[in-house]
Amino acid sequence: MGGMNLNSLIPIACLAALPFVPATFADSVSDDVLQNAFVATRQQSGETMLNKSVGGNALCIGGKTFAKGIGTHATSMIPLDAAGDTFSGAVGIDDSADGSGDGVEFRVLAGTRILWSSGTMKKGAAKNFKIKLPAGTRKIYLMAVAGGNNSGDYADWVNLNWSGKAPAPFGKEKAKGTLPTVSGKSCGLVPGKKDATEALSKALEKIRATGGTIELQKGEYHFFRENALEMSFHISNHDQPMIHPVQIPLVDLHNVKIKGNGSTFIFHGQSLAVLFMDCENVTLDGVRLDYARPIYSEAKVVGFEGGKTIVTIDEKAFPYEIQGGRLRFQGEGWTRGVGSVIAFRKGSKQIVERTSDIGYGGNAEKLSGGKIALGKDFSKDGASVAVGDTLTMRSWDRPHPACVIYRAKNTVLRDVSIHSSCGMTLLAQRSENIAFIGSGKATDKTAGMFPRPETGRIYSASADATHFSNVKGKVVVENAFFETMMDDAINVHSTCLGIEAVPAKNQLRCRFKHWQAVGFEVFMPGDTLRFIKGPTLEQGAEIKIASVRKLNTNELLITLAGDVPAGYGVGDAAENADYQCAVSFRGNVVQNNRARGSLFTTPKKVVVENNVFQNVAGSAILLAGDAQGWYESGPCEDIIIRKNKFINNLTSTFQFTEAVISIYPEVKKLGEQKKFYHRNIIIEDNDFDTFDVPLLFAISAENLKFRNNRIRYNSDFKGWGRKPFIFRRCANVTISGNKVVPAKKFSIADCSLNMTDAKEVKIK
Repeated sequence: MGGMNLNSLIPIACLAALPFVPATFADSVSDDVLQNAFVATRQQSGETMLNKSVGGNALCIGGKTFAKGIGTHATSMIPLDAAGDTFSGAVGIDDSADGSGDGVEFRVLAGTRILWSSGTMKKGAAKNFKIKLPAGTRKIYLMAVAGGNNSGDYADWVNLNWSGKAPAPFGKEKAKGTLPTVSGKSCGLVPGKKDATEALSKALEKIRATGGTIELQKGEYHFFRENALEMSFHISNHDQPMIHPVQIPLVDLHNVKIKGNGSTFIFHGQSLAVLFMDCENVTLDGVRLDYARPIYSEAKVVGFEGGKTIVTIDEKAFPYEIQGGRLRFQGEGWTRGVGSVIAFRKGSKQIVERTSDIGYGGNAEKLSGGKIALGKDFSKDGASVAVGDTLTMRSWDRPHPACVIYRAKNTVLRDVSIHSSCGMTLLAQRSENIAFIGSGKATDKTAGMFPRPETGRIYSASADATHFSNVKGKVVVENAFFETMMDDAINVHSTCLGIEAVPAKNQLRCRFKHWQAVGFEVFMPGDTLRFIKGPTLEQGAEIKIASVRKLNTNELLITLAGDVPAGYGVGDAAENADYQCAVSFRGNVVQNNRARGSLFTTPKKVVVENNVFQNVAGSAILLAGDAQGWYESGPCEDIIIRKNKFINNLTSTFQFTEAVISIYPEVKKLGEQKKFYHRNIIIEDNDFDTFDVPLLFAISAENLKFRNNRIRYNSDFKGWGRKPFIFRRCANVTISGNKVVPAKKFSIADCSLNMTDAKEVKIK
């Protein structure tokens, strides 16, 4: 292929049109700004191209060539900062597309709505547009939506031009004094079964330019998938559908508050309920969020016969069918099978001891009297699933979180409770300063993730309750109640990327390594990149990023402000040293959930204080870190765990759950480490009311103190028969001042040690 004339790849009709000179985009937006926008772009395949089609040819639509523009592959969405108050251009399918697709619809989005749509277009002449932006618009989104067959859907945006006055950036506009309050009722936003989407959008548009408060009458409001705003972007730690139907888009807003006064929002259809994106100082206050039909279903155990489990299912709450001997559940626009089961004990809501995730493929048969025979005897699992217990029927799907915070600053959810989700309940990425808080005590249940009482459901979140990936500033989660989630109450980490190549002395080609954590802006120009040694997980040199090129969904080409330090290359990893956050996790209750109670992987200060961790099926607290699985990094360097109550955790085992408090970074070559991963960890003044399980497990930790805690042993569950303290290559560990009931004094005999290349444990 060397020496080939690229003009030979351009259709003849395009060559004939080369003298055409379009209006330029460069007058208002530089190429660098556009390249940065491309890093945040979601695209079906390939690379978003500047002044070329996605196939690498000249932009050519209907036989006419355009020198300037953007080439994408539908479905795609490009976020752009507004550089004027009027936006114009043209769109079309590139002539180099094979034409086998069934068309593309081009859309320009802003805030809560579609400003312009091309309708479905196929190959042919370009279509022009000119849009006057609504007042207060600082961001627009260029979408190219593919049909059912998007083969060869090369979607071009050309002749793009801004005109008129550009909006002031957030925080730079003139002071406006007291911000207005808009009543929901004045915009038609009133409680009832009617779809509230349009009325809420109208209310938001009223205050977009000024900021202000939308105040609602207390009541129940419904939002339907059919009227959701379709958007396309990557969400960390989730499946990657091309379209996210967003029911409440709190997008491109500044100084806005929605005051719900205790209202309930019910969402219909599989969707993303609330999106905070490209916004600053936005607050959601006093609302309960729930889905009319959650994506998981529940069955009540009524007996066991012939190696099968007999159950009943509330068909109104959890519609189902049995086809070909398989149980399948139906929702509002979806059908889903069963991949595993979580069993909850009758009355207590505890996960049945020693069960974890119970594998079950959904084989079933219908019996008389509304009963169903499941093709598995669940009484054989763990401590015996029993009559009256509830089986939560799970798939492993994570299509959409209930709430997403993305490229947002100073976001507050106050007295917000979320009662089900289509993935994690609250997922934040590439954002700064987030608070999820209750105004009273956790047990008041003004905030958190737990089943809405009137539904009678047992489970709440379909995965993590709150999850923070590449967030900087401070995360505050306080006075919240978390119960029966399918994963952690909180998970904080940085997403790191694997180094695939060093193509130049100042460049890295990096790859997202887990398919559910791809595509979003882990790195941007100006950020600080930190190297990680893959085999030993040791952090290394830091260097500024000069530019980032998104090669495709999974790969980035990163140009550094200096050379790649010696000793780093393929097999190592890189993380963003700037997007790490401090955490305050205080006054919360976490109970009856699977996996872990909380997970922290951040070098900033973490305070875990005055919480109750009760009947968490795995570890109450996990300090993690890896560059080989999920690629979730950020060693803990300053963490205080104090004045918490740990009650009967570790009733089952899950990944990394080796003790009530488990410090478990994944290190491939532990013996080759020269630095410890986690450090400066204080565990003090806590109450452990526990059966016989390890209290503390640690790998690669130094300056670890377990002091002045109170441990009361009970016989509520079957013990593990392992030592209370287990250490693998740790240093400067002190165990002191602890009180134990029945009375005993901890000694070195209570420790399991493998302290290669590390100092001894001190017990006082």
